[in-house]
Amino acid sequence: GEEVTQTPKHLVKGEGQKAKLYCDPIKGHSYVFWYQQVLRKEFKFLISFQNKNVFDETGMPKERFSAKCPANSPCSLEIQATKLKDSAVYFCASSQSTVLNIS
Repeated sequence: GEEVTQTPKHLVKGEGQKAKLYCDPIKGHSYVFWYQQVLRKEFKFLISFQNKNVFDETGMPKERFSAKCPANSPCSLEIQATKLKDSAVYFCASSQSTVLNIS
């Protein structure tokens, strides 16, 4: 089956270094999401993209984190200067479209 591809699988950095993660969404999917899971804690939403444009960035610690989804290349999440608290599993997800709840 089709799946989201994330690289690298593991990344080890010292404090204050730059870290860059890549995500290849499923072809044809217009939404991409990044989540952060600190060890055994809940998932924290970071940012989402719709058709390569930022859709929702409410979860981004903007002073150090940045993300982009350029056309024809993988999406990326970059940490400018890593801190100990950034040690986490970073998940990327993609979807065809989001469901609007009309109430």
